Amino acid sequence: MLVFLTKRLAFMVITMIVVSALLFVLLEIDVDGVATKVLGPYSSAEQRELWLERNGYRDPLGERYLRWLANAARGDFGDSIRFKTPVGEVLWPRLWNTAILGFWVFAVMIPLSLVLGVLAGMREGSLLDRSISITGIVTTSVPEFASAVFLSAIFVFWLKLFPGTSSMSDGFSFRELALPVMVLVLYDFGYVARMTRASMAEVMTTPYIRTAILKGLPYRTVILKHALRNALIAPFTVIMLQVNWLLSGVIVVEFFFAYKGFGALLLEASLNQDIFLIEACAMVAVFVAVATQTIADVGYTYLNPRIRFT
Repeated sequence: MLVFLTKRLAFMVITMIVVSALLFVLLEIDVDGVATKVLGPYSSAEQRELWLERNGYRDPLGERYLRWLANAARGDFGDSIRFKTPVGEVLWPRLWNTAILGFWVFAVMIPLSLVLGVLAGMREGSLLDRSISITGIVTTSVPEFASAVFLSAIFVFWLKLFPGTSSMSDGFSFRELALPVMVLVLYDFGYVARMTRASMAEVMTTPYIRTAILKGLPYRTVILKHALRNALIAPFTVIMLQVNWLLSGVIVVEFFFAYKGFGALLLEASLNQDIFLIEACAMVAVFVAVATQTIADVGYTYLNPRIRFT
């Protein structure tokens, strides 16, 4: 396991370096464009040249990249063009807001989808199975912007239970968080439930499960101790992938409800060509992606001891 973790850590570092190099080249190879974005389109050529000299943009590309990489490793991505403040002061609070949103989405979605998926897989072809499958397909096929409008019409304008925005201007509020969580759970739970159902149905047809049932073991014991553990391997992978989706794929929901999270920040940085903020967001997203995959690989060995990594 130690060797495997060392290899995965090396893979994470290599991936981060490769992505950071591509990102740096794509966004900062045109130094005149960088100066124009920072100083504005109406700045003079002399002003842009002075800024480039002062910030070391006339140095060789490799030297600039190593300097940028060292600063990024310390969490220093420069100053945001849009917010006129260090990138970290904007990035970390927004990332924390998305972490809060993601926590409550997972707290609701994971138990709901796993329970429904297991029940459907245990009774493959039954009315319960078909009902859960159809519900999951319908909810997953409706995009977030459509379900956000639909739920807002019901809970904001008709029942008047929740506010229409989630800006959290008066501090944290469960009432403001309810609608974004509902939209994301509705969109995502069907996908995880369907994966759980397929995995559980496959496990239930394996010879060792049939043998356990024929030996007279209590059905509850067969499900909880033998079938469930193996059936959770595929859903566990899917669930870990949802972390990446919740980090940067919830732009629509965060923008719709004016929720100041990481996705909305990435959209705002892109619209305003804030290259330093885009670089920081991209590196955070890549780090989370490779970290969650490492956690998923480690989790395999606990769900199925027969799986070993070397």
